[in-house]
Amino acid sequence: MPLNCGIVGLPNVGKSTIFNALTQTQAAQAANYPFCTIEPNTGLVTVPDARLWVLKDIAKTNKVVPQRLEIVDIAGLVKGASKGEGKGNEFLSAIKNVDAVLHVVRCFEDPDVIHVDGSIDPVRDIEIIDLELLLKDEETAKNALDRAKKRAQLDKEAAAKVPTLEKVVAAFKELKPVRALGFSEEQMAHIADLHLITAKAMLFVCNIGENDIRAGGNKHSAAVEAHAAKVGAKAIKISGKIESELVGLSGDERTAFMQDLGITEAGVDLLVRAGYDILGLSTYFTAGVQEVRAWQFQKGWKAPRCAGVIHTDFEKGFIRAEIASYDDYVANKGEKGCREVGKLRAEGKDYLMQDGDVCHFLFNK
Repeated sequence: MPLNCGIVGLPNVGKSTIFNALTQTQAAQAANYPFCTIEPNTGLVTVPDARLWVLKDIAKTNKVVPQRLEIVDIAGLVKGASKGEGKGNEFLSAIKNVDAVLHVVRCFEDPDVIHVDGSIDPVRDIEIIDLELLLKDEETAKNALDRAKKRAQLDKEAAAKVPTLEKVVAAFKELKPVRALGFSEEQMAHIADLHLITAKAMLFVCNIGENDIRAGGNKHSAAVEAHAAKVGAKAIKISGKIESELVGLSGDERTAFMQDLGITEAGVDLLVRAGYDILGLSTYFTAGVQEVRAWQFQKGWKAPRCAGVIHTDFEKGFIRAEIASYDDYVANKGEKGCREVGKLRAEGKDYLMQDGDVCHFLFNK
């Protein structure tokens, strides 16, 4: 199953417009209705990767299977969500189940689209949502800390969690999210079962106007980028208006429109790749006459675990992997050419997979 990103934001930031562009739908929703999204909507989006089409030509196959991400459009949030205000309970329940958060932030000026707080201030908007998430996480962390302290004398595992939980609670008092604390893997393991929202990877999606795309951004998006650096997040700039127009255009019209704007790729492609990146994902490939396929894996995984992405039997019976880097595979026109020049490597169980590896796994059935 693909990993998923929740797309969130205050009402009227263009969140649903961007979701529709991501999932290639043209469903119209009222711009000034606070909760355009009532129930979470889900869509699968393709992770753009030009390498697949190069491999397709080398393998001489007609079937290409790209990797996908699941995007969940979650209801708009308002102040007091941590206490159940607005759609707060539904929002917080839905966001706990995603792997990363795409936070759409309004960075465009438009008098016809009402802002719930009356003015454009994206950092303020971010802090409204972040505060609600922090308050919810603080409640969870405090309860966990109390439980761990009570059990610490009799339970070594509980005792080990106490220092980490104390740091989390202290950070929340300073309005710092977990993702900004630089925790080690061991510390993150101590709080993994809490599913803290502020521990999830965060990408701020600055929704800017068409003219701002040409200018490379505006003062609002610049403020968001500076804020992202402080809280352990990343930020990108796209225009929901432009993306909604691109959805309805044919290939040639789409190309001409993008050239007129001076952009080389759709913003939603940039967003999907950024979402892939914040999840810590990389891609390896399998290539043959039947198909060329992209497979996602977590950075730092070894060959057997990556083989298990295809099928659990591949991991259980792993013998070795025959691997060529993408560049070598292309330069030598496939597996046969790589083998002839010594660029096809035999890798064992301790091999750390690299992005772009073209693989063939051998395993015992």
